[in-house]
Amino acid sequence: MKTITITRPDDMHLHVRNGALLKTVLPYTAKQFARAIIMPNLKQPVVSVEQALVYREEIIAALPASWAFTPLMTLYLTASTSIDEIKNAAESEYVHAFKLYPAGATTHSDSGVADIKAIYPLFAAMEKYGIPLLIHGEVTDAECDIFDRERVFIDTYLIDIVKEFPNLRVVLEHVTTAEAVQFVESVDVNVAATITPQHLLYNRNALLVGGIRPHNYCLPVLKREQHRQALVKAATSGNPKFFLGTDSAPHLTELKENACGCAGCFSAPIAMELYAQAFESANALDKLEGFASFFGADFYSLPRNTGTITLEKIDWEIPANYQENAISITPFKALEVLNWKIA
Repeated sequence: MKTITITRPDDMHLHVRNGALLKTVLPYTAKQFARAIIMPNLKQPVVSVEQALVYREEIIAALPASWAFTPLMTLYLTASTSIDEIKNAAESEYVHAFKLYPAGATTHSDSGVADIKAIYPLFAAMEKYGIPLLIHGEVTDAECDIFDRERVFIDTYLIDIVKEFPNLRVVLEHVTTAEAVQFVESVDVNVAATITPQHLLYNRNALLVGGIRPHNYCLPVLKREQHRQALVKAATSGNPKFFLGTDSAPHLTELKENACGCAGCFSAPIAMELYAQAFESANALDKLEGFASFFGADFYSLPRNTGTITLEKIDWEIPANYQENAISITPFKALEVLNWKIA
């Protein structure tokens, strides 16, 4: 196969930051994706509809002229979130979900939730008003091995949440383990999951073999090969519970190549090429369109996109970095050769 044309996809899990960094990274996503679920974990978290609308305008202003891209806003769920704010979010045409970060789980999660069971009334309100809950599914207990944090979160919290709120739409974000795949497959249609390109392409050896690889470091971290294989099987299965979410998370190169480097892989410039490579490796390019373009839109009750993108089979080298003015960001798989490219 020399080319593949699919309905224009959506990125259902994306970090674009704000300020100058937003202006640098946003065009790479808008070039490929019609829409994206925008994460709310800025340094000043987006916790209200009012703040989300301001952030949305900043994103739209950062788009190149005449580019068609729609940011789908989310709110950062905290212990202080009110029932009224949940109702307001559900009634807003621009806010599409709440994001739950366990406190300390990832970048800018200090305002996250420390006691998940204490916010059950908020889950009940979200279930009542029909707005999805997006979950960074990891415990943050110091005694829990970092490679077990997703599995322990499912066992400790997620099973009970899904059982207690059966009509609550839940997305377990950036799943990384066979246990997460099995859980999503086993429960009601209201539960879905996003899968990133790095977790489809790499196992945890990519973090450490030959030296520490800071640009492969993300949270949740890469897992064993058996888990990568389970993710590939899920993504390429045609099961609508699994859909595309890059979790592209830009950090300045100097903050990644650091004694305490930031978590996050910057995949936005090459996202669809990475997914095409993963699906081709599984002999499942015919399943890419559903995963990338249909299942996420269906879960969020959005119309499917009508435009298309075409990828062509051609070898090319990923740049060492993407630069604009004083900003330099090293992409995931920098200087490696990809064999798909957007035409």
